[in-house]
Amino acid sequence: KSKNMQATVLSIAGSDPTGGAGIQADIKTMTSIGVYGAAVVTCVTVQNSYGVSRVECLPPDLVYEQIKIVLDDHDVTHIKIGMVGTISIAKAISEALSDFQGEVIYDPVMESSTGQPLFNNGENNKYLEHLLSKCTVLTPNQPELSTLTHKQIVTVQNGIDAAEQILKKYPCLRVVLVKGGHLETYEEIIDAMVCKTGDTVQNHSIPHPSIKTINSHGTGCTLASAFASYHCLTGDDEVSFHRSIRYVQKLLVNSATQQVITNPRGSGPMMHYSLKA
Repeated sequence: KSKNMQATVLSIAGSDPTGGAGIQADIKTMTSIGVYGAAVVTCVTVQNSYGVSRVECLPPDLVYEQIKIVLDDHDVTHIKIGMVGTISIAKAISEALSDFQGEVIYDPVMESSTGQPLFNNGENNKYLEHLLSKCTVLTPNQPELSTLTHKQIVTVQNGIDAAEQILKKYPCLRVVLVKGGHLETYEEIIDAMVCKTGDTVQNHSIPHPSIKTINSHGTGCTLASAFASYHCLTGDDEVSFHRSIRYVQKLLVNSATQQVITNPRGSGPMMHYSLKA
């Protein structure tokens, strides 16, 4: 590959027809940060702010072929994985990435923000093992971290301890981003990054104000894509953590005054176009 080749960040995720989350949010995030984004669709969802009413998962071979065709033609340095859907798709992704040497940032989406399970099979362990062994960065929220570690997580420290447990289990895994949105009901949210260098594990925390807004749909997808994008630009975990948290904070502030949905109780999308690289 030529030294002048444009790096590609590849999102492998589900489709959200409202454009607020999933593959649509990933591409918007990558574009606004200033990296080239490609997209492989795993599942098509029928959803809006009232909830998810239907999920159709694509055939695993179709997901596999989408990934391979991009990897064959692009200099993919970072892959962000979101909604996977089924064990078969998880295996297909793992097989497609068997020779991939770059960064794999996984946001382990197991249910929608309105509570519907997005994963159609109860064999979560097998599904997770396939993917987690490939990942370098993990960005779970509190319920996802609980599922991964089978531990109750009610404080930021619980989350950090759980992240350390996961880091010990998977040799390729270097960073676990512990998202604090589910952990605090106060004015302040604390996000933490737990990272492994050799045998040393460190953690960095960022406290920031809780922003009252009805437009927060897709924050998890956006944060993981932002981390992947900033890491593509800088190659630095700590810088990527700080910038991605700041990026989502700015989006939440910029989006708070906009009315995008008619549902008075729904969670609307963020305005990715309000931030330019």
